[in-house]
Amino acid sequence: MSTRPHPLTRLTTRVLPFADAASAGLPMGQLLRLSLFQVSVGMATVMLLGTLNRVMIVELSVPAMVVAFMIALPVLIAPFRALLGFRSDTYRSAIGWKRVPYLWFGSLWQMGGLAVMPFALIVLSGQQVLGPSWAGEVLAALAFLMTGLGLHMTQTAGLALASDRADDETRPRVVALLYVMFLLGMGASALIIGWLLRDFSELTLIRVVQGTAVATMVLNIVALWKQEKVRPMSKAERAEPRPRFRDAWADFAGGGDAGRLLAVVFVGTLAFNMQDVLLEPYGGEVLGLSVSATTLLTAVWAAGALIGFALAAKWLAQGLDPFRMASRGILFGIVGFSMVIFANPMQLVPLFYGGAAGIGLGGGLFAVATLTAAMTLPARGIAGRGLALGAWGAAQATAAGVAIALGGTIRDGVNALAASGALGDVLNHAATGYSVVYHVEIALLFATLIVLGPLVRLGFLKPPPETGKIGLADFPT
Repeated sequence: MSTRPHPLTRLTTRVLPFADAASAGLPMGQLLRLSLFQVSVGMATVMLLGTLNRVMIVELSVPAMVVAFMIALPVLIAPFRALLGFRSDTYRSAIGWKRVPYLWFGSLWQMGGLAVMPFALIVLSGQQVLGPSWAGEVLAALAFLMTGLGLHMTQTAGLALASDRADDETRPRVVALLYVMFLLGMGASALIIGWLLRDFSELTLIRVVQGTAVATMVLNIVALWKQEKVRPMSKAERAEPRPRFRDAWADFAGGGDAGRLLAVVFVGTLAFNMQDVLLEPYGGEVLGLSVSATTLLTAVWAAGALIGFALAAKWLAQGLDPFRMASRGILFGIVGFSMVIFANPMQLVPLFYGGAAGIGLGGGLFAVATLTAAMTLPARGIAGRGLALGAWGAAQATAAGVAIALGGTIRDGVNALAASGALGDVLNHAATGYSVVYHVEIALLFATLIVLGPLVRLGFLKPPPETGKIGLADFPT
């Protein structure tokens, strides 16, 4: 019997993106089903950082400072992702599951926070009849904390499970596919939620947010169903002492590359994300673009990121070192930020859009490369993949939160100085604050290259393979 693959299978592998991410241990059907947890995480991210942000400030008239504090609460949980990942590495259950219980409880936290949130926000807006005056703030804070905890727990355990099931050859493509599903989840949910809330009312808000909570549970239950094998454990095995997090972290950090990788992730994410809340205002305030024109920036950025993910899957499949690929992403980012800066003095709007695409492309390459590096760090002693992925997520999410706060603060501070005349007449312009932030991001990208340097495996420094032939390099000098 012939073992050659069917022509339709070969065509599918060539044409469909990430069709070769499947393996014997993780078939395509199960991989696509597992990736649904990323859709739910993307949906919750849009709800927290986009929809509810605007609803609280505009429709519910909540002070912007309170809104900023609420949105920052999930970021405070991010550093605990390393602990969550470690706990999923060492968890012991009667049926032997490690990742699924954390996916399940993460889904419950995520659903619970979203279910409570609309009522908490309505109380927060001042529409309260009974109870103490601080009830709205407390309830809203709990809702955001619950959703953030569930989001981080679900994503950490889900990525660890995907890494467990993928083999060494397909793991890079699995990483890229999971990130694409995250972006698709964000894009689709943003369109759907925006359409549902086109005629805003408090009842509509309750329905939409609680509908998102139900969709979260449905997607995550479908994602985790039969994804982890049952391995029964005896009571004695479950009672054995577990490794301590402190010991596991020392073992993980003792690998040499781990600490530097986390530094690269933190500084690089800081560099790429300071513009998150500034690109659209820059286009409107400095370049004079309309609301519809600046809305396209998100699509342009996402298109660049998707191209970055596709390139990442291709290059990693060809054996490119993840650290070298991360450096390519940083270089794309430097070019993208430079294009955004020059778009104002040159008054070239296409250059601005090209810069946004370049930032998305570079950020996508950088994220996939560093996540792949975390997933493929050699397992040493008691440090598992969950700990590595949790540490990556903690560094990435914490840096993203800090970057957004720094970007807005630097822009406002510099523009206030420029408006006061302290920087001179030439810099008394609305573009000054934005430009300073973009220059700071370029400087941080160069700093990331410096930190990354020792991790890059320079092929031309490696000794040539033994071929049995005598070449010019074999002669004494």
